[in-house]
Amino acid sequence: MRKHHPKNERIKRQYFAYLEEAKRMSTQSTDQVAAAIAGFEASTGYRDFAHFHIEQARKYKRELNDAIHSGTGRPLAKATIRSRLMALKAFVHWLAGQPGYKSRISYSDAEYFNPSANDGRVATARRERPVPSVDQICHVVRCMKAGTDIEKRDRALIAFTLLSGARDDAIASLCLRHVDIERRIIDQDARTVRTKNRKTFKSWFFPVGREIEAIVVGWITFLRQERNFGPDDPLFPATRIGVGADGLFVQAGLDRRHWKNADAIRRIFRISFEAAGLPYFNPHSFRKTLAQLGQRICPTPEALKAWSQNLGHEQVLTTFTSYGEVSGSRQAEILGSLSPEGNISDLSATPLDPATIQRVLDHLKRTAA
Repeated sequence: MRKHHPKNERIKRQYFAYLEEAKRMSTQSTDQVAAAIAGFEASTGYRDFAHFHIEQARKYKRELNDAIHSGTGRPLAKATIRSRLMALKAFVHWLAGQPGYKSRISYSDAEYFNPSANDGRVATARRERPVPSVDQICHVVRCMKAGTDIEKRDRALIAFTLLSGARDDAIASLCLRHVDIERRIIDQDARTVRTKNRKTFKSWFFPVGREIEAIVVGWITFLRQERNFGPDDPLFPATRIGVGADGLFVQAGLDRRHWKNADAIRRIFRISFEAAGLPYFNPHSFRKTLAQLGQRICPTPEALKAWSQNLGHEQVLTTFTSYGEVSGSRQAEILGSLSPEGNISDLSATPLDPATIQRVLDHLKRTAA
């Protein structure tokens, strides 16, 4: 059975180069697009893209809706389906302008990859996700041991994530020289730090308590004075692996190399939260914790702007819309405090004045007329 089509492979290479060079898409994002296109090719039996027909798009959408995730055993999430369909839509739209394809594919053909309106709303709906409080994070840090070098590193890692608000992949690539503990500054230089969208910016320690800051300062001092780490050594070194007396691999202290990615950081978070008797919160959730904290304690718009910039956001709106959602319990608390009696249940139990209702109805009638 055919597993590829030579002509398709050539045009795909051109498209991937277009995404990376013209659209400035990352290699990881391009790989996701490639996977979506490969799935569509398999659905068509690896037919030439030049023979595209809208029925192929319809068939592919039906297959996605019926597909089962190999890991969970459940149907694919609507967001996953939408992501794959949008990748195919963009690809077919691009194909419609390429020599050898534009006479056979119209730009409107790409619209057949749109999910239904209902599925699109489900896929893009914003859902409230649990966010750890500062107190919960401090509880986890206090529960962690700090006897060995690795235990010290793991405890300082969680404390630093809260203190800095940095993303996990950026933390994995930080060097000691990027943190100035005297000035309380973190230099996220995109030339060496894996920041999002390779953005370079400076951030200051967030005011989350002296205990958290003391742990981070103590860790950096320990690396410099006790382990003789230099400016270009990693802030959070990877674990050195050795061979034990029984011939098995064991942890043998700290290495002088960076983690290749953030997988080890997420694993440390999972183990630490579970050991403290709390559900797992990933490193990125700490940014939402800080965004919500900023909304509560920033007294002026200028202060909130500074807080937002410290998270690496160019617009305050990003902090509000992407990180600053008000939780359901907090929403109820705020609305309750706004009622005259200070309690929502008391307010809802009070019937509206009939005269007030009539005035509203009369106003609506005049407006409609």
